[in-house]
Amino acid sequence: MADSDSTLSAPLAAPPLSSSKENITPVSAKIAELNESRSELLTRIQSLKQDLQSWRSKLDTQVKIYRDELLEVKKSLNVEVEQLRSEFQELRTTLQQQQEDVTASLRNLELQDASGSAVESVVASKEEGPTGEHKSPVKEDNRLSNN
Repeated sequence: MADSDSTLSAPLAAPPLSSSKENITPVSAKIAELNESRSELLTRIQSLKQDLQSWRSKLDTQVKIYRDELLEVKKSLNVEVEQLRSEFQELRTTLQQQQEDVTASLRNLELQDASGSAVESVVASKEEGPTGEHKSPVKEDNRLSNN
């Protein structure tokens, strides 16, 4: 059993030198292939970076254009709103003036009606006789022509 232990504990022998030379050649080919793949990937990454920068630049330009257009629209809307406010204020002032004019006219008419009623009552009382009958000029003319 001592022999079996010695064979198990003995270190593994290195592969022959000829097989390691054969392995080196494919590894160098793999390294060259990986280097080529790496350079292709770097080229693609650089291209993508340039595309991204171009896209950002175009996007920034469009955003600036839209912002400027929106500012113009905002300014024109503010001008229109101010014009409408001014026109509504003018309408409000005109309506208040017209309301005041109508109110004043109605007051004048009430005063005229009141003074006209007073004048009419004075005239009517003069036309009535002592008995309270209403004398009309036509009846007086008839009486004169009958006498």
